[in-house]
Amino acid sequence: MTETADELSAPLGQTEKRRRRRIRLPFTALQALAVLLGLFLVVFAGFAMFGDNPLGGEPVARIAINESAKPDNKPAVAKPDAKSEHGAAPAAKPEGERKTVTIIDGSSGARQEVAIGGSDAAEQGAAAPAAAMIGVDPRLLEKSRYGMIPVTTDGLKPFTAYAADADRAKAARMPAVAIVIGGLGVGAAKTVDAIMKLPPAVTLAFTPYGSDPSKLAERARAQRHEILLQVPMEPYDYPDNDPGPQTLLATLGPDQNIDRLFWHMSRLQGYVGIGNFMGARFVATEAAMQPIVTEAAKRGLALFDDGAAPRSVAAALATGQAMPFAKGDVAIDAVPTPVEIDSALAKLESLAKERGIAIGTASALPVSIDRIGTWIKGLDRKGILLVPLTTAMLKSKSN
Repeated sequence: MTETADELSAPLGQTEKRRRRRIRLPFTALQALAVLLGLFLVVFAGFAMFGDNPLGGEPVARIAINESAKPDNKPAVAKPDAKSEHGAAPAAKPEGERKTVTIIDGSSGARQEVAIGGSDAAEQGAAAPAAAMIGVDPRLLEKSRYGMIPVTTDGLKPFTAYAADADRAKAARMPAVAIVIGGLGVGAAKTVDAIMKLPPAVTLAFTPYGSDPSKLAERARAQRHEILLQVPMEPYDYPDNDPGPQTLLATLGPDQNIDRLFWHMSRLQGYVGIGNFMGARFVATEAAMQPIVTEAAKRGLALFDDGAAPRSVAAALATGQAMPFAKGDVAIDAVPTPVEIDSALAKLESLAKERGIAIGTASALPVSIDRIGTWIKGLDRKGILLVPLTTAMLKSKSN
Protein backbone atom coordinates (compact mmCIF):
# COMPACT_ATOMS: atom_id res chain seq x y z
CA MET A 1 0.00 0.00 0.00
CA THR A 2 1.32 3.35 -0.94
CA GLU A 3 2.25 6.20 1.38
CA THR A 4 -0.61 8.31 0.00
CA ALA A 5 -3.14 5.67 0.90
CA ASP A 6 -1.83 5.36 4.43
CA GLU A 7 -2.30 9.10 4.98
CA LEU A 8 -5.88 9.01 3.72
CA SER A 9 -6.85 6.02 5.83
CA ALA A 10 -5.27 7.19 9.09
CA PRO A 11 -7.69 8.55 11.73
CA LEU A 12 -7.83 12.35 12.21
CA GLY A 13 -5.32 13.65 14.74
CA GLN A 14 -3.31 10.44 14.65
CA THR A 15 -1.17 11.02 11.64
CA GLU A 16 2.02 9.04 11.83
CA LYS A 17 5.27 10.71 11.64
CA ARG A 18 6.29 10.33 8.19
CA ARG A 19 9.76 9.65 7.26
CA ARG A 20 11.36 12.66 5.74
CA ARG A 21 12.83 12.20 2.36
CA ARG A 22 16.40 13.65 1.93
CA ILE A 23 16.36 15.67 -1.25
CA ARG A 24 19.69 16.55 -2.94
CA LEU A 25 19.59 19.84 -4.85
CA PRO A 26 22.10 20.68 -7.55
CA PHE A 27 25.01 23.10 -6.48
CA THR A 28 24.19 26.20 -8.46
CA ALA A 29 26.18 29.46 -9.16
CA LEU A 30 23.77 31.32 -6.88
CA GLN A 31 24.72 29.08 -3.99
CA ALA A 32 28.41 29.63 -4.66
CA LEU A 33 27.93 33.41 -4.58
CA ALA A 34 26.10 33.15 -1.28
CA VAL A 35 28.98 31.16 0.21
CA LEU A 36 31.55 33.70 -0.89
CA LEU A 37 29.48 36.56 0.52
CA GLY A 38 29.24 34.78 3.81
CA LEU A 39 32.97 34.23 3.97
CA PHE A 40 33.57 37.92 3.21
CA LEU A 41 31.25 38.97 6.01
CA VAL A 42 33.01 36.66 8.45
CA VAL A 43 36.45 37.99 7.51
CA PHE A 44 35.29 41.63 7.71
CA ALA A 45 33.73 41.10 11.13
CA GLY A 46 36.89 39.45 12.42
CA PHE A 47 39.09 42.30 11.13
CA ALA A 48 36.83 44.92 12.68
CA MET A 49 36.83 43.15 16.02
CA PHE A 50 40.47 42.10 16.29
CA GLY A 51 42.43 44.21 13.81
CA ASP A 52 44.75 46.95 15.14
CA ASN A 53 43.30 49.96 13.30
CA PRO A 54 43.35 53.15 15.40
CA LEU A 55 41.44 55.09 12.75
CA GLY A 56 38.46 52.79 13.20
CA GLY A 57 37.42 52.88 9.56
CA GLU A 58 37.67 56.68 9.23
CA PRO A 59 38.57 58.02 5.75
CA VAL A 60 42.34 58.27 5.22
CA ALA A 61 44.31 60.43 2.78
CA ARG A 62 47.98 59.81 1.97
CA ILE A 63 50.32 62.64 0.94
CA ALA A 64 54.04 62.84 0.12
CA ILE A 65 56.22 64.58 2.72
CA ASN A 66 59.31 66.58 1.77
CA GLU A 67 61.97 65.57 4.31
CA SER A 68 63.79 68.89 3.97
CA ALA A 69 60.66 70.81 4.96
CA LYS A 70 60.19 69.03 8.29
CA PRO A 71 60.06 71.46 11.19
CA ASP A 72 62.66 71.44 13.89
CA ASN A 73 61.51 69.07 16.61
CA LYS A 74 63.46 70.85 19.31
CA PRO A 75 61.20 72.09 22.08
CA ALA A 76 60.55 75.81 22.06
CA VAL A 77 62.08 77.70 24.94
CA ALA A 78 60.16 80.69 26.25
CA LYS A 79 62.31 83.74 26.71
CA PRO A 80 61.96 85.41 30.07
CA ASP A 81 60.57 88.90 30.31
CA ALA A 82 62.93 91.72 31.19
CA LYS A 83 61.31 91.66 34.65
CA SER A 84 59.43 89.06 36.60
CA GLU A 85 55.90 89.61 37.83
CA HIS A 86 57.37 90.97 41.06
CA GLY A 87 59.45 93.54 39.19
CA ALA A 88 62.83 91.86 39.73
CA ALA A 89 65.21 91.28 36.86
CA PRO A 90 65.82 87.59 36.02
CA ALA A 91 68.85 86.09 37.68
CA ALA A 92 70.46 84.91 34.45
CA LYS A 93 69.84 84.82 30.73
CA PRO A 94 70.72 81.98 28.35
CA GLU A 95 74.01 82.52 26.56
CA GLY A 96 73.56 84.40 23.29
CA GLU A 97 70.03 85.62 24.07
CA ARG A 98 69.15 89.18 23.09
CA LYS A 99 68.99 91.45 26.12
CA THR A 100 68.13 95.00 27.06
CA VAL A 101 70.83 97.32 28.33
CA THR A 102 70.68 100.88 29.62
CA ILE A 103 72.93 103.45 27.96
CA ILE A 104 73.53 106.49 30.17
CA ASP A 105 74.68 109.81 28.75
CA GLY A 106 77.17 111.19 31.25
CA SER A 107 76.68 114.82 30.21
CA SER A 108 72.90 114.94 30.35
CA GLY A 109 72.08 111.93 32.52
CA ALA A 110 69.64 110.70 29.87
CA ARG A 111 68.96 106.97 30.02
CA GLN A 112 68.02 104.86 27.01
CA GLU A 113 66.97 101.21 26.87
CA VAL A 114 68.55 99.31 23.96
CA ALA A 115 67.92 95.72 22.84
CA ILE A 116 71.06 94.04 21.51
CA GLY A 117 72.67 90.63 21.26
CA GLY A 118 74.17 89.31 24.49
CA SER A 119 77.80 90.23 25.06
CA ASP A 120 78.72 86.63 25.83
CA ALA A 121 77.40 85.59 22.45
CA ALA A 122 79.25 88.43 20.78
CA GLU A 123 82.54 87.42 22.37
CA GLN A 124 81.98 83.90 21.08
CA GLY A 125 81.26 85.14 17.59
CA ALA A 126 77.55 84.33 17.82
CA ALA A 127 76.31 87.85 17.15
CA ALA A 128 74.44 88.10 13.88
CA PRO A 129 76.68 90.01 11.45
CA ALA A 130 75.25 92.71 9.25
CA ALA A 131 74.50 91.67 5.70
CA ALA A 132 76.30 93.55 2.94
CA MET A 133 74.62 96.92 2.38
CA ILE A 134 73.50 98.16 -1.00
CA GLY A 135 76.17 100.36 -2.55
CA VAL A 136 78.99 98.87 -0.48
CA ASP A 137 82.00 97.77 -2.54
CA PRO A 138 82.67 94.07 -1.76
CA ARG A 139 86.36 94.65 -2.48
CA LEU A 140 86.45 96.86 0.61
CA LEU A 141 85.21 94.13 2.93
CA GLU A 142 87.12 91.49 4.84
CA LYS A 143 85.66 88.59 6.79
CA SER A 144 86.19 88.52 10.54
CA ARG A 145 84.82 86.07 13.09
CA TYR A 146 81.95 88.51 13.68
CA GLY A 147 81.14 89.39 10.09
CA MET A 148 82.43 91.70 7.35
CA ILE A 149 84.67 94.63 8.31
CA PRO A 150 86.31 97.36 6.18
CA VAL A 151 89.68 96.93 4.47
CA THR A 152 91.74 98.71 1.82
CA THR A 153 92.49 97.14 -1.56
CA ASP A 154 94.40 98.19 -4.66
CA GLY A 155 94.85 101.71 -3.28
CA LEU A 156 91.09 102.14 -2.71
CA LYS A 157 89.99 103.14 0.79
CA PRO A 158 86.58 103.29 2.49
CA PHE A 159 87.26 106.98 3.29
CA THR A 160 87.38 107.92 -0.39
CA ALA A 161 84.88 105.33 -1.64
CA TYR A 162 82.05 106.34 0.70
CA ALA A 163 82.62 110.10 1.06
CA ALA A 164 79.57 112.18 0.15
CA ASP A 165 79.63 114.37 -2.94
CA ALA A 166 80.74 117.96 -2.35
CA ASP A 167 82.13 120.96 -4.22
CA ARG A 168 85.56 120.85 -2.60
CA ALA A 169 86.93 123.63 -4.78
CA LYS A 170 84.17 125.93 -3.57
CA ALA A 171 84.70 124.77 0.02
CA ALA A 172 88.36 125.75 -0.23
CA ARG A 173 87.44 129.35 -1.15
CA MET A 174 84.79 130.16 1.45
CA PRO A 175 83.88 129.55 5.10
CA ALA A 176 82.44 126.07 5.59
CA VAL A 177 80.69 124.17 8.37
CA ALA A 178 80.10 120.47 8.90
CA ILE A 179 77.41 118.97 11.11
CA VAL A 180 77.66 115.48 12.65
CA ILE A 181 74.47 114.01 14.13
CA GLY A 182 75.45 111.19 16.51
CA GLY A 183 73.86 108.42 18.54
CA LEU A 184 71.85 107.09 15.59
CA GLY A 185 70.70 103.50 15.09
CA VAL A 186 69.16 103.39 18.58
CA GLY A 187 65.56 104.48 18.11
CA ALA A 188 64.38 104.12 14.53
CA ALA A 189 61.99 107.10 14.60
CA LYS A 190 64.57 109.73 15.50
CA THR A 191 67.10 108.14 13.15
CA VAL A 192 64.68 108.31 10.24
CA ASP A 193 63.90 111.95 11.12
CA ALA A 194 67.59 112.82 10.86
CA ILE A 195 67.94 110.91 7.59
CA MET A 196 64.91 112.43 5.89
CA LYS A 197 64.72 115.97 7.34
CA LEU A 198 68.36 117.01 7.06
CA PRO A 199 70.18 117.62 3.75
CA PRO A 200 72.68 115.06 2.39
CA ALA A 201 75.67 117.23 3.37
CA VAL A 202 74.94 116.46 7.05
CA THR A 203 77.06 113.51 8.24
CA LEU A 204 75.28 110.85 10.32
CA ALA A 205 77.08 108.82 13.00
CA PHE A 206 75.68 105.41 14.03
CA THR A 207 76.24 103.46 17.22
CA PRO A 208 76.53 99.67 16.82
CA TYR A 209 73.46 99.03 18.95
CA GLY A 210 69.76 98.89 18.16
CA SER A 211 67.78 96.10 16.53
CA ASP A 212 69.18 96.62 13.03
CA PRO A 213 71.60 99.55 12.66
CA SER A 214 72.73 98.23 9.28
CA LYS A 215 69.30 98.79 7.70
CA LEU A 216 69.09 102.35 9.01
CA ALA A 217 72.63 103.09 7.86
CA GLU A 218 71.73 101.71 4.44
CA ARG A 219 68.76 104.07 4.30
CA ALA A 220 71.00 106.98 5.22
CA ARG A 221 73.39 106.14 2.40
CA ALA A 222 70.46 105.84 0.01
CA GLN A 223 69.65 109.48 0.88
CA ARG A 224 73.30 110.38 0.03
CA HIS A 225 74.44 111.02 3.60
CA GLU A 226 77.92 109.86 4.46
CA ILE A 227 78.06 107.87 7.68
CA LEU A 228 80.41 107.27 10.60
CA LEU A 229 80.65 104.36 13.02
CA GLN A 230 80.67 105.47 16.65
CA VAL A 231 82.73 103.07 18.79
CA PRO A 232 81.76 102.92 22.51
CA MET A 233 84.78 103.82 24.66
CA GLU A 234 85.35 103.96 28.39
CA PRO A 235 84.39 107.17 30.24
CA TYR A 236 86.00 108.11 33.55
CA ASP A 237 83.04 106.98 35.65
CA TYR A 238 82.60 103.60 33.98
CA PRO A 239 80.61 101.44 34.72
CA ASP A 240 78.23 103.90 36.39
CA ASN A 241 78.28 105.72 33.07
CA ASP A 242 78.08 102.79 30.64
CA PRO A 243 78.27 103.19 26.83
CA GLY A 244 77.09 99.59 26.31
CA PRO A 245 78.38 96.04 25.71
CA GLN A 246 81.77 95.49 24.06
CA THR A 247 82.97 98.93 25.23
CA LEU A 248 86.68 99.51 24.61
CA LEU A 249 88.38 99.72 28.02
CA ALA A 250 91.66 101.29 29.02
CA THR A 251 92.28 98.31 31.32
CA LEU A 252 92.13 95.75 28.50
CA GLY A 253 95.06 94.69 26.35
CA PRO A 254 95.39 95.74 22.68
CA ASP A 255 94.27 92.36 21.33
CA GLN A 256 91.10 92.40 23.42
CA ASN A 257 90.20 95.94 22.42
CA ILE A 258 90.88 95.29 18.74
CA ASP A 259 88.67 92.19 18.94
CA ARG A 260 85.90 94.35 20.39
CA LEU A 261 86.53 96.94 17.68
CA PHE A 262 85.97 94.25 15.04
CA TRP A 263 82.62 93.38 16.64
CA HIS A 264 81.54 97.02 16.35
CA MET A 265 82.86 97.30 12.80
CA SER A 266 80.83 94.27 11.70
CA ARG A 267 77.50 95.76 12.79
CA LEU A 268 77.18 98.01 9.72
CA GLN A 269 79.16 98.87 6.62
CA GLY A 270 79.83 101.68 4.18
CA TYR A 271 81.19 104.19 6.73
CA VAL A 272 84.01 106.65 6.06
CA GLY A 273 85.57 106.40 9.49
CA ILE A 274 85.12 105.81 13.19
CA GLY A 275 84.43 108.18 16.05
CA ASN A 276 84.22 107.91 19.81
CA PHE A 277 80.95 107.25 21.61
CA MET A 278 81.59 108.72 25.09
CA GLY A 279 85.10 107.55 26.06
CA ALA A 280 86.73 110.48 27.89
CA ARG A 281 89.11 108.15 29.75
CA PHE A 282 89.89 105.92 26.77
CA VAL A 283 90.70 108.71 24.30
CA ALA A 284 93.02 110.26 26.89
CA THR A 285 94.94 107.01 27.42
CA GLU A 286 97.60 106.79 24.73
CA ALA A 287 98.53 103.14 25.37
CA ALA A 288 94.90 102.08 24.86
CA MET A 289 94.09 104.47 22.03
CA GLN A 290 97.20 103.90 19.89
CA PRO A 291 96.35 100.35 18.68
CA ILE A 292 92.81 101.41 17.77
CA VAL A 293 94.00 104.41 15.73
CA THR A 294 96.64 102.29 14.00
CA GLU A 295 94.08 99.61 13.10
CA ALA A 296 91.60 102.16 11.75
CA ALA A 297 94.30 103.84 9.65
CA LYS A 298 95.40 100.48 8.26
CA ARG A 299 91.84 99.85 7.12
CA GLY A 300 91.54 103.14 5.26
CA LEU A 301 89.25 104.88 7.74
CA ALA A 302 89.14 108.42 9.07
CA LEU A 303 89.04 109.31 12.77
CA PHE A 304 86.61 111.75 14.36
CA ASP A 305 86.87 113.08 17.90
CA ASP A 306 83.63 114.66 19.15
CA GLY A 307 85.65 117.20 21.19
CA ALA A 308 84.08 116.35 24.54
CA ALA A 309 87.35 115.20 26.17
CA PRO A 310 89.91 118.03 26.60
CA ARG A 311 92.76 115.57 27.25
CA SER A 312 92.15 113.47 24.13
CA VAL A 313 95.26 112.19 22.31
CA ALA A 314 93.29 111.36 19.15
CA ALA A 315 94.60 114.30 17.10
CA ALA A 316 98.27 113.53 17.77
CA LEU A 317 97.83 109.82 17.08
CA ALA A 318 95.94 110.46 13.84
CA THR A 319 98.67 112.85 12.68
CA GLY A 320 101.23 110.14 13.37
CA GLN A 321 99.30 107.75 11.12
CA ALA A 322 98.73 110.38 8.39
CA MET A 323 95.03 109.56 8.45
CA PRO A 324 92.10 111.96 7.86
CA PHE A 325 91.03 113.51 11.16
CA ALA A 326 88.64 116.10 12.54
CA LYS A 327 87.52 117.25 15.96
CA GLY A 328 84.18 118.69 16.97
CA ASP A 329 84.24 122.40 17.84
CA VAL A 330 80.73 123.06 19.18
CA ALA A 331 78.27 120.74 20.96
CA ILE A 332 75.13 122.24 19.44
CA ASP A 333 72.52 120.76 21.79
CA ALA A 334 74.49 120.42 25.02
CA VAL A 335 71.54 122.38 26.42
CA PRO A 336 68.63 121.11 24.31
CA THR A 337 66.42 124.19 24.15
CA PRO A 338 65.69 126.27 21.02
CA VAL A 339 67.39 129.37 22.44
CA GLU A 340 70.59 127.56 23.45
CA ILE A 341 70.74 125.61 20.18
CA ASP A 342 70.41 128.80 18.15
CA SER A 343 73.17 130.35 20.26
CA ALA A 344 75.48 127.39 19.63
CA LEU A 345 74.80 127.58 15.87
CA ALA A 346 75.70 131.28 15.89
CA LYS A 347 78.99 130.37 17.58
CA LEU A 348 79.62 127.79 14.86
CA GLU A 349 79.13 130.46 12.19
CA SER A 350 81.65 132.76 13.87
CA LEU A 351 84.25 130.00 14.08
CA ALA A 352 83.77 129.14 10.40
CA LYS A 353 84.30 132.75 9.34
CA GLU A 354 87.31 133.08 11.66
CA ARG A 355 89.11 129.83 10.81
CA GLY A 356 87.59 128.84 7.46
CA ILE A 357 86.09 125.60 8.79
CA ALA A 358 84.07 124.62 11.91
CA ILE A 359 82.43 121.38 12.96
CA GLY A 360 79.32 121.04 15.12
CA THR A 361 77.99 117.92 16.83
CA ALA A 362 74.43 117.19 17.91
CA SER A 363 72.03 114.39 18.76
CA ALA A 364 68.83 113.55 16.92
CA LEU A 365 66.45 115.19 19.39
CA PRO A 366 63.39 116.60 17.61
CA VAL A 367 64.25 120.15 18.77
CA SER A 368 67.81 119.75 17.47
CA ILE A 369 66.68 118.46 14.06
CA ASP A 370 64.17 121.30 13.78
CA ARG A 371 66.54 124.14 14.72
CA ILE A 372 69.49 122.80 12.69
CA GLY A 373 67.27 122.29 9.64
CA THR A 374 65.99 125.86 9.83
CA TRP A 375 69.52 127.25 10.36
CA ILE A 376 70.92 125.38 7.35
CA LYS A 377 68.37 127.01 5.04
CA GLY A 378 69.83 130.44 5.84
CA LEU A 379 73.52 129.60 5.34
CA ASP A 380 73.71 130.67 1.68
CA ARG A 381 72.83 134.28 2.37
CA LYS A 382 75.43 134.33 5.16
CA GLY A 383 78.16 133.21 2.76
CA ILE A 384 78.77 129.91 4.57
CA LEU A 385 78.88 126.52 2.86
CA LEU A 386 77.56 123.32 4.49
CA VAL A 387 79.91 120.41 3.70
CA PRO A 388 80.17 116.72 4.66
CA LEU A 389 82.66 115.78 7.37
CA THR A 390 85.10 114.26 4.85
CA THR A 391 85.33 117.61 3.03
CA ALA A 392 85.93 119.38 6.34
CA MET A 393 88.73 116.90 7.13
CA LEU A 394 90.43 117.53 3.80
CA LYS A 395 90.08 121.30 4.15
CA SER A 396 91.52 121.21 7.69
CA LYS A 397 94.47 119.19 6.43
CA SER A 398 95.16 121.65 3.59
CA ASN A 399 94.98 124.57 6.01
